[in-house]
Formats: sequence, structure tokens, C-alpha cells
Amino acid sequence: MVALCLAVVIVPRFLDRVYYRGPVSDHFDGERFFNPPGTTGNAPRSGSMARFMSGRDRAPWPKSVAVKPGGALAALTPCPARTGGVVHEAWAQCMPADTIDPQRMAVTWIGHSTALIQTQRLAILTDPIWSERASPVGFAGPKRVRAPGIAFDALPKIDVVLLSHNHYDHMDLATLKALWARDKPLIVTSLGNDTILRKAGITAVARDWGGSVAVTPEVSVVVERVQHWGSRFGSDRNRALWSGFTVKLPGGNIFFAGDTGYGDGSWARDAAARGPVRLAIIPIGAYEPRGLMADAHMNPAEAAAVFRTLGAARALGVHWGTFQLTDEAIDAPPLALVAALTPAERARFRVTEAGVPWEVE
Repeated sequence: MVALCLAVVIVPRFLDRVYYRGPVSDHFDGERFFNPPGTTGNAPRSGSMARFMSGRDRAPWPKSVAVKPGGALAALTPCPARTGGVVHEAWAQCMPADTIDPQRMAVTWIGHSTALIQTQRLAILTDPIWSERASPVGFAGPKRVRAPGIAFDALPKIDVVLLSHNHYDHMDLATLKALWARDKPLIVTSLGNDTILRKAGITAVARDWGGSVAVTPEVSVVVERVQHWGSRFGSDRNRALWSGFTVKLPGGNIFFAGDTGYGDGSWARDAAARGPVRLAIIPIGAYEPRGLMADAHMNPAEAAAVFRTLGAARALGVHWGTFQLTDEAIDAPPLALVAALTPAERARFRVTEAGVPWEVE
């Protein structure tokens, strides 16, 4: 009993980490980050966490979903550089870079919140996870039921990674280590997450909400405010910041919401103010039971509202059908999204199968 009591006191402190030190702000109290007051909406909190953790209300999911392996859009994949006739990186299909129209854009959902975006002769990945489990350990935790739509070895050279926060289904260190070893991409994230990556031997650029990172003279990434939280071990709750991203591009921006609740919707209005959104990548899953999930995860009706607020020309629904994190059925998010959209909107806000490229007009 003495050992148990000591463990309750000592272990949480041992698992705590300080990922960021900086000035106090409207979302940082000097130790932990928080969603600014007045932005979190009025969603009532209800329901039993113990009941949710027991899984007794969870809809049954299949053990696996068949996925036909896909690939990047070859027409938008620049061929690797050659030196003395030696190809440093061999990709199955590619085009000479100077023949690729930089204004063309394609997006391929790989699974969960991972999407490959090809435009401006760049390959951009969002929250990459190829691991079998979204968990700190390989033998327990949510297991993947939908294989990645593109095999890791079939990925083109990745230029930019957008990393929204430190939850295991978004910050997958095994995948990030492999990407860093292979491609040395520019990894853009929010404050504190770079500390976690650095300890894993990975370099990242971290910014506060509103901060910007240049990618090329024509392309930059803005770290955006969204409503969520962060933790790796429980005791380190909100030691690192969460975010979405606007990728500013000629011809219209990309907005990636990361993982977020709806709150008062003001974060979407802020992103919309940065200019026209050509493509929005919006989470639509992991929302039941609503009384427990509303603060952190949007439901499909709220995702549709964000799509309208952004004024996005096109949108892709993500964060569904890969890891069973919450109570809804595997196909509930896309079905509910269709119901929340008008017939005209359904052609613009799509849910695709993993591995199927969508060329964005």
C-alpha cells in the first residue's frame, strides 16, 4: 500500500515534461497552454468517462478494411536530382520538374489525419502516421484497421511536414524518424513539439499561433489557432501547443485544421481572413459521445459549418475510419457529413478512399 501511494504521487511528476519556456500570453500561463477564454463555445459536458473508457457503448468496427494500395500523382512528382548519371533517390514514377505546372494540385488521403498534398512542385504531408497502433507502446492501444493508402516506401520525396500536436495518432515518432532519415523535410509545428522531436533526433521549426515559416519565395506556412489540447503521458498535459496550418500559395491557400473542436468557430474565421482557401483538410470523426468529445473534436455538421466559414473551394474529410478512438461506427462520419451538406456542397467537400488521388481544381 505504501508503494502504491508513493507511485500515485511520484509517477505523475516523473512523467511530466517541460517542452517550452516563454512569455505569458493569452493562451500560455508560463507553464501550460490553454484555449483562450471565450473561444471554446458552450458545449455542455456530460457523460461518464469511466463508461467511455470501458468501451461498452462503442459501435463494432471491422478488424480490417480492404485498401487498394495507391501512389502519388506521377504528373505532379518531380524526378530526383541526378549527379554524374547516378540517381540519389529512385521513385517509381515522376516527371522532369520543369515540365510540371506548379498551379496544379492533388491531395491523397493516406489514413486518419495523414494526407499527401502535391502542388508548387512540393510534396506536403499532414500528421504522418504509418504505425500499426496510435499508442506509446506497440502491443496495446488503438490498432489500425485501414492500411495506409500509400506504402511508406512508395512516397515521393517529402518536402514539408505539417505536425499539428503531440497526441500519438498525430505525432508518430516512428514515422517521423523514418521521414527525417530519408528526406530531411521541413517540419513545421507549434511551440514545444519541437522539443519532443529534438529528443528523438529530429529537427523541426516551431511557431506560436500566427507565426510564419517560409518554404520557398512563393510558399509559406502560418501556424493557426484551433481548439484542442496536448499530452504524451497525461502529466505533461498542455505543455506543448496544438495548431492548424495555412499554407499560403499562389492561386489559393491550403488550410489543414489538425485536430480541433468547433468552439465558437472564431478560429475558422481567422484562417479565412488570410485569403481564399483552395483546399481545406478538415477532421470529421472521433466525436461520440458528444458530451465528452465536443471540446476537442468536431462532428460532421460542425465540419460542414467550418467549410462554409472558410469559404473553401474544395475540402477533404479526414480523421475517421482508421483508428477506433471513440464510440461512433466506422462509416458514421462520412454518412453524417453527406447529410450535413447541400447537394451542391457534396461535390466540393469530399470523403475519398485511402490511396486515391484527387486532383483539386
